[in-house]
Amino acid sequence: MTSTPQVQDNTEQLEGALFLGAERVVGEGPVLRSRDPRTGAELDPPYRSAGKEEVARACRLAEGAFDAYRATEPEARARFLERIADHLTEATEALVARAHLETALPTARLTGEVGRTTGQLRLFAQVLRDGGLHGVRIDRALPDRAPLPRPDLRQRRVPLGPVAVFGASNFPLAFSVLGGDTAAALAAGCPVVVKAHDAHLGTSELAARAVRAAVVETGMPDGVFSLLVGEGPVVGTRLVTDPHIQAVGFTGSRAAGLAVLRAATERPQPIPVYAEMSSINPVVLMPGALAERAKDLAGAFVGSLTLGAGQFCTNPGLLVGVAGDDLDAFEEAAAAAVGEHVGATMLTPGIAQAYHREVEAVAARPGVRVLARGAAAAESASPGQAVLMSVDGDTFRADPELRREMFGSAGLVVRCRDLEHVAEVLRSLDGQLTATVHTAGADLGDARALLPLLERRAGRVLFNGWPTGVEVGHAMVHGGPFPATSDSRTTSVGSLAVDRFLRPVAYQDVPEALLPAPLLDANPYGVPRRVDGTLE
Repeated sequence: MTSTPQVQDNTEQLEGALFLGAERVVGEGPVLRSRDPRTGAELDPPYRSAGKEEVARACRLAEGAFDAYRATEPEARARFLERIADHLTEATEALVARAHLETALPTARLTGEVGRTTGQLRLFAQVLRDGGLHGVRIDRALPDRAPLPRPDLRQRRVPLGPVAVFGASNFPLAFSVLGGDTAAALAAGCPVVVKAHDAHLGTSELAARAVRAAVVETGMPDGVFSLLVGEGPVVGTRLVTDPHIQAVGFTGSRAAGLAVLRAATERPQPIPVYAEMSSINPVVLMPGALAERAKDLAGAFVGSLTLGAGQFCTNPGLLVGVAGDDLDAFEEAAAAAVGEHVGATMLTPGIAQAYHREVEAVAARPGVRVLARGAAAAESASPGQAVLMSVDGDTFRADPELRREMFGSAGLVVRCRDLEHVAEVLRSLDGQLTATVHTAGADLGDARALLPLLERRAGRVLFNGWPTGVEVGHAMVHGGPFPATSDSRTTSVGSLAVDRFLRPVAYQDVPEALLPAPLLDANPYGVPRRVDGTLE
C-alpha cells in the first residue's frame, strides 16, 4: 500500500458525536468508522450509530422547531444561511484535510467544493431576499360580479415541514451535510435532519459544527438542524418513516434510492422523496463533428469520463455515433487515451469493488468489445481504472444490461447504421440527468430533429461541451426522468431546488389582521406578486 499523503489530521478536533439540536450525544447503536480509501485503514474517532430513540428525538426536535422557524422573516433566514457559509469558509483548512483523508479526493478539488457549498448557501440567501419563493398571487374580491361575486383569494407557498437529507458519497461537502438539499430546505423554512454518509463521518461532524454555530449566533430555534450517524437500512429507514418527517432529499445508488422511496410511500402518510439515483449521460457524436474533430473529441471525452475517477453523477458513460471511418478514428484516439490513463483511488473499497463487478459484467455481455483498459490505481485499497468498450446499436437496444450505470471511469461506444438508428438507440434509454450533442455546422438540421427526443430523456441538454461540471445558478436543472431522479419536475442544484420543499395554500376572505405578511396589501417584504393576473 502507498503511504497516506501528508495532510494535517484534525482527528483531535472531532468528538465522534451526533448532533441532536443543540446537544452533542454519543449514539447507542453499533460503532462506525470512516476508512482511508487508499489503505483501507479505519480512521478515528469511532462514531456510535443513532439508536431508535435518538432518531425519534431528532425528528421531535425538528417538529418542535418547525412553526417558529418557518415564521422567521426572510432576512433572518438569509443571515442564518450566510453565517453557516461564513463558518464553513473559516473551517476550510480543517474540512479539506479531513475530507482528503476520508475520500482521497485531491485537496484542490475539495477546496473548490467548499466554495461551491458556501456559494449554494449564499444563493439561497439571495432567493430569500428576492422573495419569489413565496409565490404570492392575489385575486381581489369582486362583490358586484354577476352572476356570483368573487371572494378575496390570496395564495402563497408554505414549507412542508421537517426534511430528512441523506449525505452523498461522491461530494463530501456540496451534496452532503450542507449540500443543496439542506440549503434549499432551510431556505424554504424546513428544519433538517441529516444522515451522514458513512464514508466521511469526520467531515460531516465538522460541517455540522458550522450549522450549530450559526444557529446560536442568529437565534434560530433549537432543533432546526440535527446530524445522525448510522447504517442506511436501519437509521435511514427509521428517519424516513418517522411521522414528523415530511419530505426526503437523497443522492445515491438506484437500489438505495428505491428503498428510501418504498419506505416513504408505504407510510400511513406517504411523503415526497426527491432522489437522485443513476444516469449514464449519453453523448451523441454527429457525423459532421466526427469528420471535423474526431481526435479532439476523443481526448476531451476521456478527460470528462475519468474526472473524479468517474464518480460524478454526470460523467459521460455512453457515446452514440454513426459507424464509419470517422467513428473509427474517434474510437482509436479514445482507446489510446484510456490506455495511457493511470487510475485514481476511488471513494471507498466498496465502491471500487462494485465498479469492477459492473465493468466485468458489461464486458462479458454478447457483442461487447473491450477497446482499452488503463492502469489501475497502484497499491490502493480502492483502485480505479479507466475502461472503454464498444457495441453495435442493435445489440445495445436488445440488451437492458448494457444500459446500467457503471459508477466509475467506464465508457461504452454504440455504433449505429445511420442517424435514424441513433434516434432508436436514444429512445431505448431510461431517464438521464444529461444528454450531450456534438455538432458541426452541417449537423444542425439533424440535431434539431433529435432535440425533442433528448428533452424527453434528460433534465439538461448541452451542445458541444461535456456534462461534468454543474453550474450552481438560477437556470440549472440537475434532475431528470426516472431513474435519474424519482421526480422529474424538480432539480437538486440551483435556486429552483427550493420549490421541492414548499406547497401552495390559498386564503379566502381571511381578515387582513390575520393574513401572513407576504399577502398583505402593504407588501411589507417587498415580494414579487401577481395581483388580479398582473405581475408586480
